[in-house]
Amino acid sequence: MADPIPTSIQQNLPSPYIQGALTALSERLLPLLSTSAAINTTSYAPQVAAETQLQQQARGLSGGLGDYQQYLNQAQQYSGPQAYQQFMSPYQQQVMDTTLTEFDRQKQMALAQQQAQAVAGGAFGGAREGVQRAEYGAQTLQDRAALQAQLLQQGFGQAQQQANTAFTQQAGLASLQPTLVGQQIAGLSGLGQQQQAQQQAILDAQATAAREAAFEPYTRYGLVGQQLTGLVGGFPTQVQTFNPQQPTSPLQTALGTGLGLASIGGKVFGKGGIFG
Repeated sequence: MADPIPTSIQQNLPSPYIQGALTALSERLLPLLSTSAAINTTSYAPQVAAETQLQQQARGLSGGLGDYQQYLNQAQQYSGPQAYQQFMSPYQQQVMDTTLTEFDRQKQMALAQQQAQAVAGGAFGGAREGVQRAEYGAQTLQDRAALQAQLLQQGFGQAQQQANTAFTQQAGLASLQPTLVGQQIAGLSGLGQQQQAQQQAILDAQATAAREAAFEPYTRYGLVGQQLTGLVGGFPTQVQTFNPQQPTSPLQTALGTGLGLASIGGKVFGKGGIFG
């Protein structure tokens, strides 16, 4: 058995104001769904700031960290048993010759005075005077050798001290050189990183602005849609009622026809009719 046909249909629709706004919004949104309206993401693709000139300089200086080796090589020249020789004074021999000549002169004067005393005492040429003279000569030679050794030792000590000083200075430069270069590299790198960070911030800000501009229609329409959603409940809905026309069955059609003919017949053949 067929379901009964409703005599009327009612539907709740948004208010005309809201429905018009929704229609306008839909007309704006539909073009954005087209493939031709795809967003070009290259305008805000992530970028990495390039290396700054200061960072390049710092990397170039890193090759100089090994330059300390030249100072170590030079320091080796000032070590070893023969290192003092290059610091010996060129006037060392002249100083020794002059000093020894003066020593000899003083000894000759003392010997002459001793002989004069022996002559005055009548002992010159005697055995005692001969022994004294021999002892004096031996002592003179010993004193002269000691003086010469002292001069040599003094010159050697001064040269050795200068060699040690030079070695210490070169070794200090060998250890200081990497430190100074490292500090310079660190300074340049730090400043370069600050510049790179600033440039990266600019690139990020530009990408953000480009992305906001590309998505501006979607953002705007999304905000409008949210507002309309909130407004739907604040406006009264409109109720529309439809009264669908009932379909006429064959029986009703036949009955209607019969009644129509009867009515006509009555008017023709009945009392008061044409043939009545």
